[in-house]
Amino acid sequence: MIKIWGRNTSSNVQKAMWAVGELGLAHERIDVGGAFGQTREPKYLAMNPNGLVPTLEEEDGFLIWESNSIVRYLAGKHDKSGALEPKDVHARGLASQWMDWQLSVVGPAITPVFWGLIRTPPEKRDMNAIKAGRDKTVDAMKILDAQLGKTEYVAGPAFSYGDIPVGVMCYRFVQLVTDRPAMPNLDRWYAAVSSRKAFKDHVGSVPLS
Repeated sequence: MIKIWGRNTSSNVQKAMWAVGELGLAHERIDVGGAFGQTREPKYLAMNPNGLVPTLEEEDGFLIWESNSIVRYLAGKHDKSGALEPKDVHARGLASQWMDWQLSVVGPAITPVFWGLIRTPPEKRDMNAIKAGRDKTVDAMKILDAQLGKTEYVAGPAFSYGDIPVGVMCYRFVQLVTDRPAMPNLDRWYAAVSSRKAFKDHVGSVPLS
């Protein structure tokens, strides 16, 4: 049985767990990080020298960290039908592209909004930083909305692992940026991905904290 080390409130852990759920894999998730601590302890650092979550541990001792890499690894190993990993090389490339876009564009944009509104007391919030993050996030999501005006999902006509990291960020976007402009393509796509059981189990049912 695989082990996923990381608290369920972490967006990065949620990516891995969403993939686990889509693939129907037997697993154990272990609370570490955040209020649970332990990520700076020698035992955990021996598995993941970054001291971050998640870390995937397999029965044979194989370890892999970095959330998007874990998602691709699990799909590559366990997805024989193409339910997560596109068989078409172009679609597979586009799925990876949007996964990397989540890391380089959307994640950094929404982080000040999340930290400012969720993890900072009202009297200590930097509203200028929150607004700047909000504006950057909206600009990023306009790019996604434009793409979803051309394709049903981020990499083409079918759901893939490319939708997972972006979907996790969109959950935060919908919760935190309530005054966002109309994005009908994104709304249509988000309604589809957020209705999936694995999303509901591991993302949508977990309050932001």
